[in-house]
Amino acid sequence: MRLKLDWFLVGMLAAVGLAWAWPHFGAKGGVLHPYLVNKLGVALVFFLNGLGLSFAALRAGALRWPLHLVVQLGTFLLFPLVGLGLLALTGSWLPPALGLGFFFLCALPSTVSSSVALTAAARGNVAAALFNATLSSVIGVVLTPLWISWLGDRQEGMGGGGSGALGAVMGDLALWLLLPLVLGQLCRPWLGAWAGRHRVGLQRVDRGAILFIIYTSFCDSILRGVWSGQGGATVSAVLVGGGVLFFTVFSLLGLVSKMLKFPFEDRIAVVFCGSKKTIAAGIPMAQVLFGGDPRLGLILLPLLVYHPLQLFICGLLAGRWSRRASAASG
Repeated sequence: MRLKLDWFLVGMLAAVGLAWAWPHFGAKGGVLHPYLVNKLGVALVFFLNGLGLSFAALRAGALRWPLHLVVQLGTFLLFPLVGLGLLALTGSWLPPALGLGFFFLCALPSTVSSSVALTAAARGNVAAALFNATLSSVIGVVLTPLWISWLGDRQEGMGGGGSGALGAVMGDLALWLLLPLVLGQLCRPWLGAWAGRHRVGLQRVDRGAILFIIYTSFCDSILRGVWSGQGGATVSAVLVGGGVLFFTVFSLLGLVSKMLKFPFEDRIAVVFCGSKKTIAAGIPMAQVLFGGDPRLGLILLPLLVYHPLQLFICGLLAGRWSRRASAASG
């Protein structure tokens, strides 16, 4: 499988570069009015997600419950527990904002498009991947903020929004994430076919909104001096931490799948869906959960690093397993 340059990954780097060059435009109170535009961007992203969600696929794949249970427990229980272990090992050495960013990464749902595409490329169980990726994105709207609130209650300096703020956070999530998601789903009978024909264009709109949120998130962090004193050591720590998270969860999910004697096609779906984290939903969620935090750019750094890392590693594995399947069938 050949890996080609993804314009979205280039766009992420460009968004961060623009924030360093012109932070005033996208900062709070700037001419781009980021508070309002970001809220509308979040709503647009989740409306388009709802428009693209196929609950017919959910119904079709619902009976493979042992596989689905492993994936969802891996996404929303194993990953956060591994993240807590990482925070315990690093202790006070890791800045609180980065620690919060790593845990936020661990609490996010799985990806949809790349999980399904890579499972298909590796000749795995595509129906199972589609079911679990879709289910994960729905469950994450509730479980991700609950995990963040739980951490904020227990760790000083994490600022995850404790129980006192949970009601307001859930209200924001319901208004800007859940309601657009439901509206998108309700519009499928009228707009579903149109959305299918214009899938590429709508995906560009979706990704464009996410890039704008990344830009404004880094603008505030830069103007408020969050990045002063952060350098190559910070990026190196995030790379190492992301790699440890990925290979730990990937290996454990593979081991559990093997112990449960899943077919190889099902094991591919489990490790690809269970080890992936969504940037498409993660950036809008972060904007709602931490929008007022000046450290937002630093909080997002683990997710921004993990996203290309997971695509690169899973892309290599998909190519390897595809060749293995071709050799076996040939």
